[in-house]
Amino acid sequence: MGEVYEPREDSELLKCEVCKIVKPGMRVLDMGTGTGVLAFAAAAYGGDVLAVDVNPEAVALVGLHIEKARIENVEARVSNLFSAIGETERFDVILCNPPYLLNDPHDPDPALDGGPTGVEFIARFVHDAKKHLKEHGKILLLFSSFTNKERVDRVLKENGYYFFERAQLAMFMERLYVYELSAKPMRTHDEEKR
Repeated sequence: MGEVYEPREDSELLKCEVCKIVKPGMRVLDMGTGTGVLAFAAAAYGGDVLAVDVNPEAVALVGLHIEKARIENVEARVSNLFSAIGETERFDVILCNPPYLLNDPHDPDPALDGGPTGVEFIARFVHDAKKHLKEHGKILLLFSSFTNKERVDRVLKENGYYFFERAQLAMFMERLYVYELSAKPMRTHDEEKR
């Protein structure tokens, strides 16, 4: 299936926002968990976390950490997007650091391959995610300027989301963005600070 995606600047940026949004007792889904860095951050803030990944090696790694550290509020499952998530399962927060780079046919890597334009994985994710959000649930979505911000905005609008930018990070060749999405109108990050 390929190596487990190691946390990098993108994971750390999203992790900083997790601590601001997850509250004790919230049901949290970490989509594409990788090493579980976001799942364990959400659990540390009291979230009841389901960590899923299409890569069985990633799920095994997270499961091993759960067992070793005796973490009771994280469950790990193999799932291709929402394939192993029940129709009635709903979440207060869904975290997603998706594959967001344009695919490279000469060096395919499922952890990085967002599709021919880099936004196809995001489009599939947001299409199905709404069905698994609680009434006032939120999604934290990370993506890169390589994905094309305008294209991501268009996909979110086409799927009926309300969204705003929570954070961004300028890097050498790219800029990373964290968006907060909701199926219902919401207060912006600036309004929350007031």
